Amino acid sequence: MIQAAAKKSDLGVRTASAIVMVTVAGLALWLGGWLWALFVGAIASGVLWEWRGLVRGFAATPMQQTLWNIGGIVYIGFATAMLLFLRSEFFPVIASVSAILAVIATDVGAYFAGRTIGGPKIAPSISPSKTWAGLFGGMVGATLAFAGLMAFQYEASGAGPQPAWSEAVFFGCFTAVVAQAGDFFESWMKRRAGVKDSGKLIPGHGGLFDRVDGLLAVVFVGGILVAGAGLLGLN
Repeated sequence: MIQAAAKKSDLGVRTASAIVMVTVAGLALWLGGWLWALFVGAIASGVLWEWRGLVRGFAATPMQQTLWNIGGIVYIGFATAMLLFLRSEFFPVIASVSAILAVIATDVGAYFAGRTIGGPKIAPSISPSKTWAGLFGGMVGATLAFAGLMAFQYEASGAGPQPAWSEAVFFGCFTAVVAQAGDFFESWMKRRAGVKDSGKLIPGHGGLFDRVDGLLAVVFVGGILVAGAGLLGLN
């Protein structure tokens, strides 16, 4: 009964923290401009701080720490720039909303599919809770998010071609796989550092890096692909 009460208490804290996070992030995203830039910059600074803490836990030499920290600056910095670019005047707000909601849908779909179906683990030595069923659930969640947003945009515009649902499937699967890869990458860093969470800033949720690991991977890889396509003249 004590364990059940503790879980219930933890669930309340996690729910309250999630509501606060979603509200603040949603408001900053909707308003855009300097407020969004300030919010994203603050999150990026916190993630980089936690990255450095993880690196100190497993990098054996100052040179290794330096190289890892440079990698963190590039990884987090480029992803941050992409988030700001997606919410700039060059893109409609739906672009940034799509990326964020698809990653959230991936996490939700993976969580419920993993808990409900279970089954074989993907890489138990890195993240014991991640299952193949969870990955496919994440794909379904992200696909539904993209499909819903595409349908909403079509109805709101009242014109244009019918949504290409195959694109929703493609981008949903792509987002889920990359987001899960980002999650595994952070889990690998935490396991090497010997810690459960990247930080303790968010009650019931751990650190900032724990919350945005999948989003960082998605916007980083997506940015690389877009930049590469631009250089090759494919866009």
